[in-house]
Amino acid sequence: MSENSSRPPQEALPENLKKLLMEYRSRLWRAKILEAILAGFIGLAVSFLLVFLLDRFIATSSIFRLAILISGTSLMAIFAPIWLRRWVWGHRKENELARLIAKKHPDFGDRLLGIIELQQQNESRDSMSPRLRKAAMETVAAQAEKQGLGNALPKNWIPKAALVTAILVVGMLAAFLIAPQASVNAFKRWSMPLANTERYTFTKLDAPPAQLVVAHGESFDLTLRLAADTQWQPATAQVRFGAAPPVVAPLFEGRYTFSLPAQFAPNDLAVIVGDFRHSTRILPTLRPTINYAVATIRYPEYLQQSDQTVDLKTGVVTAVNGSTVQMELTASRTLSSAELGPVARVRVDDEPNLVSAGADQSPSDGFKAALTTNGTLATSAPLPVSTKTYDVPFSWIDEYKLAGDNAFRIRVEGTEDAPPVAYIQGVEKQIVLLPEETIDFDVLAEDDFGLTELGLEWYGEAAPNTSSNSLAKGELKLQTGSPTSRQLTNPTPFCPKVHNIAPQKLILRAYTKDYHPDRKRIYSEPITLFILTRDEHAQLLKNQFDRVVGELEDAARREQNSFEENQRLERKSPEDLQSKENQAKLQEQQKQEQENTERMKDLQERMEKLLKDAARNGEIDKDVMKKMAESMKSLSELSKEDMPKVEKKLSDSQQQNSTPEQTKKDVQDAVKEQKDVVEKMKKTLAEARDANKNMEASTFVNRFKRAASEESSLASDLSSTNKHYEEGLDYMEVDPSVQSILQDVSRRQSANLSDIRWIEEDLANFYTRTNKEVYKQILDEMRGINDSTGIANSLEGIRLLLEDNLSLQFRNGANYWSDRLNGWAKKLEGEKDKEKGEGGGNGPPPDQGDQDFEFMLRVMKMIQKQQDIRASTRALEELKRSTKLP
Repeated sequence: MSENSSRPPQEALPENLKKLLMEYRSRLWRAKILEAILAGFIGLAVSFLLVFLLDRFIATSSIFRLAILISGTSLMAIFAPIWLRRWVWGHRKENELARLIAKKHPDFGDRLLGIIELQQQNESRDSMSPRLRKAAMETVAAQAEKQGLGNALPKNWIPKAALVTAILVVGMLAAFLIAPQASVNAFKRWSMPLANTERYTFTKLDAPPAQLVVAHGESFDLTLRLAADTQWQPATAQVRFGAAPPVVAPLFEGRYTFSLPAQFAPNDLAVIVGDFRHSTRILPTLRPTINYAVATIRYPEYLQQSDQTVDLKTGVVTAVNGSTVQMELTASRTLSSAELGPVARVRVDDEPNLVSAGADQSPSDGFKAALTTNGTLATSAPLPVSTKTYDVPFSWIDEYKLAGDNAFRIRVEGTEDAPPVAYIQGVEKQIVLLPEETIDFDVLAEDDFGLTELGLEWYGEAAPNTSSNSLAKGELKLQTGSPTSRQLTNPTPFCPKVHNIAPQKLILRAYTKDYHPDRKRIYSEPITLFILTRDEHAQLLKNQFDRVVGELEDAARREQNSFEENQRLERKSPEDLQSKENQAKLQEQQKQEQENTERMKDLQERMEKLLKDAARNGEIDKDVMKKMAESMKSLSELSKEDMPKVEKKLSDSQQQNSTPEQTKKDVQDAVKEQKDVVEKMKKTLAEARDANKNMEASTFVNRFKRAASEESSLASDLSSTNKHYEEGLDYMEVDPSVQSILQDVSRRQSANLSDIRWIEEDLANFYTRTNKEVYKQILDEMRGINDSTGIANSLEGIRLLLEDNLSLQFRNGANYWSDRLNGWAKKLEGEKDKEKGEGGGNGPPPDQGDQDFEFMLRVMKMIQKQQDIRASTRALEELKRSTKLP
């Protein structure tokens, strides 16, 4: 028989027990599954509410929300499967259920587990009785049915979880009912943590800045405005830098204003307003500055000037009145806006003026003008320039909304269009010359803008013995300018003869004109030309020669005094000469000799000029010029050779290394040399005096002739008036033109009478010095000693005839005295010829020296004439060029 046949058939659990176990399992599974569901829901609900609550206080990050979501869903996704595996999959079989029951009822559970194991045993019939197994199962089944398995279920958390779930559901419903927008926002942020969903807050600000640029090192204000749709308006708000104490600001008119301390480095500012949290990056930055500024000046149209750009480093722009100024400012950063102003118009001294608006002036009193901005460049509109100075303040804001320095301003100064100036340079203010002489000078004109022309103008001034009809008047255009000609220069030769100007006093001045429409010619300081006749020129040379002779006499006296003092020093012993006192005297003597040498040099130069002028005159006696030349030669030798020797010896006598005997010898040599100097100076002085005397004598001839010519000219001028009136007609009834002639003749007669009186006085002085009979005879005739008719009284008498309109008698008297004056001139000429001839042709022939000097004199005159011709040619060329100027 086989083994299986010996085993008893397996006994099944009683149906009632089996049913109880299935019910137990069903109840267990339902409880644990519900627990898993409630736990998962609680996890999700808690994580959602946590996000909801945290969002009310902080802006949770995406990572943090993701962690919360994972934590909440882990109860559903991780805990629930584990829980179900333990309680559902882990309690499917009877033995597993029996073990669970044994945890609650150990005795019963062990018996139940025993019969379940007994059921599964496969012993043979010999070892186990089937009846006993069945009886045992029925006993346990009866006990289980009697006792029930409901109280054997493990403890569950369903009531508490349900309560928690209910509470959470209520909380969630309350959140959605009370703050649906916040709840929906929190649900989105919870369910999609990585999405860029902005946190909902009950307090909303109107565009709070993510970063804020503030002025470096300056305290600043921060204003935060509540948004229009904010649901919560907290009474206060606060901000703080890091761990620093918070700064609290109250709500005022929908905004919070914080006064924050200066910042020197970038920092984060935490903003807390109700449930709103924000972080603003504070970036301290230096205020924008003006790197440089320029102004474009547009001048008035009449100036015809192109625009000018000037640098405004000094903060001042100066332009002529009527201009406009457009300013350009270059900032250190890109500008968002810029403007000039405010500037207020006030009145100062009853004149309108532009000044900066002060604290007591309303901005409405002034003006503001926006500037055109392009990057860092700001450009103003053209500003007017007037006679008054005004300041233009500027303000600007950069791309970071930082304002520039309010103290920046530009001063606009108006200036008048100054009149031009003209100069005559390179020539003295007063010049004496002959008509054929040419003077060279530079004519210049300057203006701050442009010149239209440059020229020369002249006019004669009436001298006492000059007819007004002969006065010169003319002009010469030298250059044509342009709007850019700020300076005109013209080297100018001027010759009176080229312009047909007779001897007279001539006023010469340069003129110029600028582009100002209402401005006339501007003239230079005048120079005065005394254009002389040869007689007047000779008299002038005579006066200059007088001064030279006088100074030569003074120099001779000084030299004589010095010579006498040196003789006194010579008498001292050698040892005395080296004493401190005598050495000081020697030094003083040397100094005086040096000064006298300089005087002699100056006299030599003046004598040389006199000689050249005398040669130019052409009417100075050659003997006078020869004596002048000899005097000049002596003066040159004295100043260059003789007197320096005396000075050298005096200097040697003061040498410290000289012996007393050497000092004595040097003084003796100085005295010896100085003796020759004194003698030579006396000889030179005698020559100069002789030349001066001869020159003075020759001038009397010319002066008599000139006075005679003037009397004849006066008679001739009256002859031309006969056709206008009858002799003897009352003065007030004659033609006005005749009245002018009579007045002019009367004035000239008075001037000529004055000259004749000077001739008479000079003649008397000359006679006193020379004691020559011919001069006494003429002097007696002039004074009327022989015929009791003096020239001075007679000329004054005929002048008075003009007041009675007795011109015919005046002419007769003038012609009479003209003849007498010419007669005296001829008498003096005869006397001069007599002195030269010394008895006619019986005198000795002229020596070789006279011939050489005469030849040299002719050469000098030829050279001078050639120079005058060249100078006159240049003056004619200038005149020709002037006629071609526009």
